[in-house]
Amino acid sequence: MSTTGTAAPPTPPVLSTGRRIAGVGLATASGVMVAVQSRINGELGVRLADGIAAAVVSFGVGLLILLVLVPATAGGRRGLAALRGALRAGTLRPWQCLGGACGALLVATQGLTIGTLGVAVFTVAVVAGQSGSSLLVDRAGIGPTGPQPVTPNRLVGAVLTVLAVLLAVGDRLGDPGTLALALLPLAAGVGIAWQQAVNGRVRAAAGSAMTATLVNFTVGTAALLVALAVDLAVRGRPAGAFPDEPWLYLGGPLGIVFIALAAALVRFTGVLLLGLATIAGQVVGAVLLDLVLPTAASHPGLDTLLGAALTLVAVLVAASTPTRRPGGIPS
Repeated sequence: MSTTGTAAPPTPPVLSTGRRIAGVGLATASGVMVAVQSRINGELGVRLADGIAAAVVSFGVGLLILLVLVPATAGGRRGLAALRGALRAGTLRPWQCLGGACGALLVATQGLTIGTLGVAVFTVAVVAGQSGSSLLVDRAGIGPTGPQPVTPNRLVGAVLTVLAVLLAVGDRLGDPGTLALALLPLAAGVGIAWQQAVNGRVRAAAGSAMTATLVNFTVGTAALLVALAVDLAVRGRPAGAFPDEPWLYLGGPLGIVFIALAAALVRFTGVLLLGLATIAGQVVGAVLLDLVLPTAASHPGLDTLLGAALTLVAVLVAASTPTRRPGGIPS
């Protein structure tokens, strides 16, 4: 918000402790939801014997829901109109609408690797990539908050998350195939930071989180369809069959809920606290899933548990420096 003369910027409203605590709790639950989505898409990839096909199903279901919901609401229609206006005016660049491609990579890696890695190792690798790349994304000012300094705390947090990955897969260092698979979610995590930044730009231009989500799912589905076409040309049709259990098709809807919930909660928690709580829920949820509902690949030992704990410490360290809004106002 602009100021006049030497007037100080308006003081943001003070939220009650109860609302802040409730916001953090819901943000943590949304992080657990991401871990559940990973398990669902991973299992679907195993059933279809094709992680890319599973990703197309997940994104496609989400896209179909959004194609109905967004035009059916007044806010969604206003958002689409504002988005077109921003693209015509040049205030939003076409490349800033491509965040869904990184989301497609994340969902594809869920189907390709979780059957071998398990949810816990997958999640720790994703968080490590996300934490490291967020330093560069913040420094470059790609997101709507503008350039952010690379503080010592953030740098230490990024290093700790990389160490967490090495610790989590420490019991599998003798298996080069497993280590190679762990690089896929690590790369997906690198893309998440850029995706969140450009999706924030789209949301700001459209004035609608659901419109930004629709753009994300449209681009992601298109990218996955291209990848599926190449996959079919090289390997042929998937060897598996579409499962009968309805819960295996909930990955896309969970993604929609997660994004919408984050957009609603940020006013109660702030960006920093929202990110911290979401990642904490994601890591804890992943470990709990592997412990309570184990699969053939999920056998979290002490190394994995310590790696997950170190990830939480790393996120806490990295988040201990306030984020600066445009104009130098800490968030």
